[in-house]
Amino acid sequence: MAMSGQLTVESSTLRARGADTVAWRPDLSGTSAAVADLLSEEDVVELRPGQGMLVVTRGPNTGAQLRLDRPVLTAGRHQLSDIYLDDITVSRRHAEFHTGSGEFRVVDCGSRNNTYVNGQPVDSAVLSNHDEIQIGKYRLVFIGPAD
Repeated sequence: MAMSGQLTVESSTLRARGADTVAWRPDLSGTSAAVADLLSEEDVVELRPGQGMLVVTRGPNTGAQLRLDRPVLTAGRHQLSDIYLDDITVSRRHAEFHTGSGEFRVVDCGSRNNTYVNGQPVDSAVLSNHDEIQIGKYRLVFIGPAD
């Protein structure tokens, strides 16, 4: 059971290093100093080609790196969410992260307090490298795949 005030990721979203992963050093050019401090160029993240990642920049577990490695990942206050966000301002089924066709998208699921990308409320938005997603008190920065 998840503890109050923590961001957790279901174990099904975690992937072990294997033959189908690549060592990737994120491109931090154009990244805010806060994100660069959390994710230095020395950090090596194991991602498959075409995968993206979210870095928690505000909220419990600041600095956590979450891989976007499935077609759909759910985010919300429901304990069965792929990305569990324990905050009263987060809806049980708040948002989804979609991966496919060479793009990454965040989709608001009709949440009460909206999903924001770069400070603007969105129903759905294609994510670009270094976009900031806000869900309740949590802030996540999208790091796109290496080109």
